[in-house]
Amino acid sequence: MSISSVTRYVATTAAVAFLLVAATTGDCLAEGYGVRPASFDQVMLEDDFWLPRLRTQRQVLVPYALEQTSEALADLRAAGELLAGRRPDPLPAPHRYRTSDLFKVVEGAAYLLAIERDPVLKAQLDRVVEAIGAAQEPNGFLNATRTLYPHVAIDMMGDGAYTYVDHSHELYIVGHLYEAAVAYYHATGDKTLLEIAHKNALHVRHVFFEGDAKYNGGRPINQAPGHEEIELALVRLAEATGDPIHLDTAKRFLDIRGVTYRPTGQGVDSPAYAQQHLPVAEQKEPAGHAVRATYLYAGMADVGAKLGVSDYDAALDAIWKNIVDTRMHLTGGLGAVHGIEGFGDEHQLPNADAFDETCAGVGAVLFNWRLFLRRHDAKFIDVAEVALYNNVLAGTNLAGDRFFYVNPLAADGFRAFNHGHAGRAPWFGTACCPTNLARLIPQVPGMLFAQDNDGLMLCLYAAAKTRLTLGGVDTEVVEQTGYPFDGAVNLTIQPEKPARFAVRLRVPTWATDRFVPGDLYHYTGAAESAPVRLLVNDSPVEVSIERGFVSVDRTWTAGDHVRLELPMPVRFSTCRSEVEANRGRVAITRGPLVYCAEGVDNTGHTSTYMVPPESIEATAEVGPMSIAGHATRAVTVAAERIIDGGDVEPASLGMVPYYAWNNRGVGSMAVWLPDNLETLRDSALVVDDNARRFTSATASHTYEGDSTGALVDGLLPRDSYDTSIPRWTSWPHRGESQTIELELAQPTDLQSVGVYWYDDHGGVQTPLRWELQVREGDAWRPFPLYTTDEFGVAPDQFNVVHPGEPMTVDRLRLEVWPRPDAAAGILEVMVRSNEE
Repeated sequence: MSISSVTRYVATTAAVAFLLVAATTGDCLAEGYGVRPASFDQVMLEDDFWLPRLRTQRQVLVPYALEQTSEALADLRAAGELLAGRRPDPLPAPHRYRTSDLFKVVEGAAYLLAIERDPVLKAQLDRVVEAIGAAQEPNGFLNATRTLYPHVAIDMMGDGAYTYVDHSHELYIVGHLYEAAVAYYHATGDKTLLEIAHKNALHVRHVFFEGDAKYNGGRPINQAPGHEEIELALVRLAEATGDPIHLDTAKRFLDIRGVTYRPTGQGVDSPAYAQQHLPVAEQKEPAGHAVRATYLYAGMADVGAKLGVSDYDAALDAIWKNIVDTRMHLTGGLGAVHGIEGFGDEHQLPNADAFDETCAGVGAVLFNWRLFLRRHDAKFIDVAEVALYNNVLAGTNLAGDRFFYVNPLAADGFRAFNHGHAGRAPWFGTACCPTNLARLIPQVPGMLFAQDNDGLMLCLYAAAKTRLTLGGVDTEVVEQTGYPFDGAVNLTIQPEKPARFAVRLRVPTWATDRFVPGDLYHYTGAAESAPVRLLVNDSPVEVSIERGFVSVDRTWTAGDHVRLELPMPVRFSTCRSEVEANRGRVAITRGPLVYCAEGVDNTGHTSTYMVPPESIEATAEVGPMSIAGHATRAVTVAAERIIDGGDVEPASLGMVPYYAWNNRGVGSMAVWLPDNLETLRDSALVVDDNARRFTSATASHTYEGDSTGALVDGLLPRDSYDTSIPRWTSWPHRGESQTIELELAQPTDLQSVGVYWYDDHGGVQTPLRWELQVREGDAWRPFPLYTTDEFGVAPDQFNVVHPGEPMTVDRLRLEVWPRPDAAAGILEVMVRSNEE
């Protein structure tokens, strides 16, 4: 695709993006959002950082995601067949939420339709829209699984529609339907999907707040969903349809949360997991599942702004402050804790075991952007920017076809696996992350320029141009910059006639005494940054920062130009001592980018390096580098490396932006590096021997050429047909169920269990299914599976499950059901502890 095509694409697709982040009409000033992002047809992106990503979005990510969500489309088509009086053959197995992934991809694909007319893609989306419409029941209900299995008890979905709102994802799914419908309508002008969404939203309101004889015995359900999304989606639907009833429905869902219903239990069944522990206006700290939480906070900001009420402002301010002061990784990642995929205790921020789901990074961008629009303070953009450039962009490889669900800040390259994969995954059984990337990345141009009653605001930085009415005069604004690798921002103002207005440019927090807002991280101060400079028509202007912006208020004439110079030295950061994982360590940043060390660029494992205090930032070297064909900047710092015998020697440590790691194969990685010899020696890699976790492994049958010891020998396979390491198989017992028992060396606070299947494509194959049991006293009980996990049988990866509740175990049992014509085989069973 040509640069001009991409530019047209960005200019047009931003239209839909703005609908997600703010209203595009002047009405939003009266409705509470005092900042208006530049409209889609006023932005043309011309930079070297985002354009390649948008090209990848167009050519790879969205088409790939549409292909990967074909099963969800099959669900909808089967439901449509049933409603038309025909029995689907085959009948898809029930699934709680995969249609939501398809809806997110439809949203992302709708942006692509804004490029020159694309009849192939339009026809493809039209077929999806047709299937969605056919799957909608006459009363507006739309859930393929429940249409196909109306009264069947399904795990985590209850025994009928809306019977288990805690975990059924029914309202989460339709929330993403609404967002897709709005995007599709604004990209094409076709109201078909919008009308489907409108009808469903009226149905949901009727069932939940008025009562319908078909559901819940006719009584209003009056319960907030366990997974938020519908709240912010209803705001978008209200904007697109012009029907304020949807905004009222959104507020109702917010105001009953933690009031009309609170779950009981632990883990995923706890009140805090789904933010139902308190009414939303009384919540003061982030809690529970991070994606659900950030979607909730975004919805609260939207509803408050659109209705012009302050009901949620105090809660949002307190939650935001607590996040940036105690619960946010340097990368902007949120939800550090496995098991609940969410917020743990204050300062609980592990590195190798950080969760930091990609979707939570997306949620952080959406939440913080809305707070900026609401509060007019650039510190919220600063957090959104750090999350976007680091946590979010790390979620996909540079080719656009491999993904991270989890975003750790350290990896050893040997035992670490990312939601079952050594490195990036081609897809996930729970595919929320790649589909969220499909819809977020095209929205970035909608966060560059904004205005209010005083004039122009530059928010995120990228080379671009726009036309706005400023000071009552039509004005072209041209921005030139090499951001995020260069901190010089040049702005040319071209009003049609002289006009007075303010031009405000953001001075990011990273250009001050710390990398990101909050009290968690501070620069070491070993090297002082040069001051920020502002020039107007080449003349220096005093820099006075207010709410994160420098401002020039004057009468502008054609050709006036402004230059903002944001120095970008390499900076070292330290963390508050309350964060145990970062004691005695430093992290390295430059501009808005967090840097990490990868084994591929260095000698040996990254855990053998330290950066002593005398390696001040001023000695760091910055140079161009290409990774997977993408231009970036590498950093080299003076370091020391531990060698055999425990001595250290001088070394150079090469580092790359965190977003670019794991694009050159699986290996070690570290963001936080020791700054002293004691920490280095304590943390230098000892290759994990999985065998030390176990005292025995037994099986109901083992082929004479194999061994049960292979189950836990710590030798990790290259793929499922790795014959270079030992294995366990049940050959020649084809089709016969097998039992494996594992005894742990000590009681383990269980984080996860991963199984790597052996498959020789012949007599031993991945099984039909398996289950896990845990020992309690003298009895075995089913493993309490985490809500979005499944007992996977995929080859060439660890199939990982997490417990849905806190548990300490000393014995595990696997029940394996092979295929009828094959035996079962396993190369490794991996157990991880929360204490690691």
